Amino acid sequence: MVLRFNRNLKPFARELRKNMTDAEQALWSKLRRKQLNGLIFYRQRNIGNYIVDFYCPAAKLIVELDGGQHYSVEGRAKDKTRDEYLVNLGLNVLRFSDLDILKNMDGVLSVLYEHTKIPPAPL
Repeated sequence: MVLRFNRNLKPFARELRKNMTDAEQALWSKLRRKQLNGLIFYRQRNIGNYIVDFYCPAAKLIVELDGGQHYSVEGRAKDKTRDEYLVNLGLNVLRFSDLDILKNMDGVLSVLYEHTKIPPAPL
């Protein structure tokens, strides 16, 4: 499935890749180069009118890291709208707090491992 994206967001996504948060850098160091279940993850990927933190096409999985701005009433409302859009595209969205990443990386990776298991193809 080809996901549409807003070309106007491309420079912004590139800038976000250059200026990742500490939590994003920590998780990226565990996801890059097919380290998790041998699957490719992309960072700061355009999907529709949104830029998602991490995207694994094979598992149809989006991983979002939430800092403090996501816990306000406005932030939660925006996240809900965004998640509904992404789920309607057939994608799964997992959210973790920045603290989860920085203090419980093994737990986060365990959850991601389970969500990225690809069943073997039938014979």
